[in-house]
Amino acid sequence: MNASGFCHGNRHSHVQSMIRYRAFYVLVLTVAFVGCRKRTPVNEISTSESGIQVQEFDRSLTKGDWNQWRGPQRDGVAVDQPLPIEWGESKNIDWDVDIPGRGHGSPIVVNDLVVVSTAIDSTEEQRVVAFDQHSGEQKWSTVVHQGGFPSRRDVHQKATNANGTVASDGNLFVIAHLNQNRIIVSALDQSGEIAWQRDIGAFASKFGYAPSPILYKSLVIVAADNFGGGYIAGLDLASGEVAWRRSRGDASTYSSPHVATVAGIDQLLIAGGNRVASYDPATGEPLWETEGTAASTCGTVVTAGEKVFASGGYPDKETVCLSASGERLWSQSTKLYEPSPITDGKNLFGVTDDGIAICWSGDEGTVLWRKRLGGNFSGSPVLCNGHLYVADLSGNTYVFAASAEGYQPIAKNRLGDDCYASPAISDSAIYLRIGIGSGNSRKERLVKIRDTSGKSS
Repeated sequence: MNASGFCHGNRHSHVQSMIRYRAFYVLVLTVAFVGCRKRTPVNEISTSESGIQVQEFDRSLTKGDWNQWRGPQRDGVAVDQPLPIEWGESKNIDWDVDIPGRGHGSPIVVNDLVVVSTAIDSTEEQRVVAFDQHSGEQKWSTVVHQGGFPSRRDVHQKATNANGTVASDGNLFVIAHLNQNRIIVSALDQSGEIAWQRDIGAFASKFGYAPSPILYKSLVIVAADNFGGGYIAGLDLASGEVAWRRSRGDASTYSSPHVATVAGIDQLLIAGGNRVASYDPATGEPLWETEGTAASTCGTVVTAGEKVFASGGYPDKETVCLSASGERLWSQSTKLYEPSPITDGKNLFGVTDDGIAICWSGDEGTVLWRKRLGGNFSGSPVLCNGHLYVADLSGNTYVFAASAEGYQPIAKNRLGDDCYASPAISDSAIYLRIGIGSGNSRKERLVKIRDTSGKSS
């Protein structure tokens, strides 16, 4: 063997050794990574085990209170009432106030209070803050968690540590946060004092925590889908005790649950994990599930009559209509990922994340019209007086007709520099959570919009 052959043999041996070393290194990193993402078994609880039974509940709410995510019926629809359609920095602004920190949760309006959840990253505080509905004066600000924030790498750069919307029965204000790698539900009374807190389970964060709690009779229902072992739970509203908890698999998905009476049956509906699922909201027992939408979804299911509509997400794109028992009625390969759909009872409306407004026939799924609005959207539309209101991430709120007869613009109003949350409607006023500025200088404000001239626009 000549010298060159010897050197070539050494190089070949060295290369093979490096390949084996790198393969071993990748294997070690993979094992370590998988180990960090290990599953936490979900401890399922039935109502027979907890002894907690759902009760009819007389809520201390006034007519028109916007008391939870997407309003009193959890569907984004407000009762018809005089409401502005145009506003600006100097037009139809009743008051605006600073919100400390940052959050994507929408405002709620209950018993003369406007309430939001927020997070202050610099001090690792998760707070609930209440303002006077009529003056905007801050009434109280309660720290529900100090410290325990997830790592920055475990929260999407677009998200916050307070993405959920507060829910209220008129007596208690309830919110769920990701803290110390757990989902902790907190209830506060009308004075902002913590009435109870409950750790409902582990949460392995991929991009943070997003769902909002919803109310059903004497329960508050909280979803916590995550790759470590997802679940959905019903808690007794008065005590915080877990009435039931049901495992939901290992998908990292972000939709809030929805409860509706469909075909005469109360159903707890939620999308995500490549399926739309229905449960008995009183017990958590599964009713049906149907493959569809996507592994990861953010939007909330809506219903109309005996139809169930869902849309999402990532990586798949689908908007689907199901029967009351989960049978597929129609499907379209269009997604609403972050924004939720909305229905007027006949047709389905939505705005895609990249700014395309769409109207589908609720019966056939036919696209009746589509219109590019421009911009990007995270918030969900609300419906009042036959008008849809939805804000984009540049501070514009679009008002257009909930009509099947083509896109009919009503107004386009700008406030601030962004809006991640959805509008709340109460007592002839619109409440918006907006952002001013960008980056480290960005601040949030809460704005009350109403007809300040004495005559609705």
